[in-house]
Amino acid sequence: MWRSLLRTFASAPSTTIKPPSSPSPTLSHLCSSREYSVKSNKAVVTKAKKGKSKSDAKSDTSSSAVSAAADEFDDEDVRARRLAEDESDRSLDVGPNGRPLFTSTPSLSQLSRTDACTYMKFSMEELNAVLPEGLPLGMVKEFEESKQTALLVRRSFLDLRDNFRRIVDPPLQSFDAKDSKVRKQIVLDGPVSCGKSIALAMLVHWARDEGWLVVYVPNGREWTHGGVFYKNQQTGFWDTPMCAGLLLFDFLKYNESRLQQLPCKMSDPIPLGEGAGVGWMKGVDSMAMPEGSTLYDLIQTGVTHTHAAVGVLVRLRKELSLVKDIPVLLVIDQYNNWFTFSGYEEPVTVRSCRPVHAKELAMVNAFRSMMRNDMMVGAFSHSTAVGKLRKDLPDVPADARVNFTRYNLDEAASVCHYYLRQRLIRREAFSEEGWKKIFYLSNGNGSEMRWLLPFMR
Repeated sequence: MWRSLLRTFASAPSTTIKPPSSPSPTLSHLCSSREYSVKSNKAVVTKAKKGKSKSDAKSDTSSSAVSAAADEFDDEDVRARRLAEDESDRSLDVGPNGRPLFTSTPSLSQLSRTDACTYMKFSMEELNAVLPEGLPLGMVKEFEESKQTALLVRRSFLDLRDNFRRIVDPPLQSFDAKDSKVRKQIVLDGPVSCGKSIALAMLVHWARDEGWLVVYVPNGREWTHGGVFYKNQQTGFWDTPMCAGLLLFDFLKYNESRLQQLPCKMSDPIPLGEGAGVGWMKGVDSMAMPEGSTLYDLIQTGVTHTHAAVGVLVRLRKELSLVKDIPVLLVIDQYNNWFTFSGYEEPVTVRSCRPVHAKELAMVNAFRSMMRNDMMVGAFSHSTAVGKLRKDLPDVPADARVNFTRYNLDEAASVCHYYLRQRLIRREAFSEEGWKKIFYLSNGNGSEMRWLLPFMR
């Protein structure tokens, strides 16, 4: 709707408003003048119809055709039908300089540097199966606007993928990587809408395709805001049992068969806490796992018993550090929310409360540290701003932070041609000069480019 209004205002002829030379008319004058003007307009229209020339008829026909084309462009149903018809026309799948717009590589594992700046098609069934925790908001918006489940293969994603691939397979080298240093712990930082969340989701997709065990937290802010919270006197940390139960449940969705093959290596009793809305268990403060239990049994215990959810999640973090048969990767989005105050408060007096820091939460305390020997990647989300953090963060290696940039000129060219292919831009209005202006105007911000490109003239 907003785009239709903007196009209407942009196409309307400019008029000059002159100040009135006489006093403002009364209501009766306005009514009478309005009635007279309507009658006069009807008379003019009648005369024009009688004396219309052939040239006028042609101009009216052409203007109506342009108007119909504009209406067709704005109608989402018509656009969807046109896109369905375009699927069989491969001549439209052309990117910058005549290069293919879509890659023919069948999987994320087989992508090479030559596939950079091309689009890779996915299916929603595939994405929902491999990412049961949920898709990033930016990915969902991209799919909705473009009406196509395709993502741009970026050089930055390939560097991120190859970094962790080289940890598991050291002889494998990225032949033209700018930074040859391998990092087991990475923190992605960069401006808003630079694609960090989408890159993390694609990394999780790739790692699970490779058979890795991946803990994926797409919304780290949920660990510090919302839900019930209790102070656990045994551990001294704050428990959030509802959040812990949801994470355990999501973790089981994709990894169930693999977790059944991994035995528990720790036999210490699991401390219990206050259940979500049900209070404490009477006379019981810990739970022991039966001998021969697997990680699946451990997680199932936390899903079934809300009192044990937080304790099981903390134990799972320790168990994952002991897994050697399968590569384990921890992927945390909105990681910056774990270094500031949470949304919880502890009553101090009748009239005052103390804000609870994220590090005081049992779940955050267990998963935040990058000082272990585990593969872990986190991303700062500036759309969920928590204030400016210092460069040297606690529990994070000094060289872990990596800058994730917005689109460069080559990537923007592919993006613009893709949106042209998906009928977000009129072909008669598309030009290299036009999309470059929008690229520089948006400073490579993907969401802003997607919003501005339909208004290209």
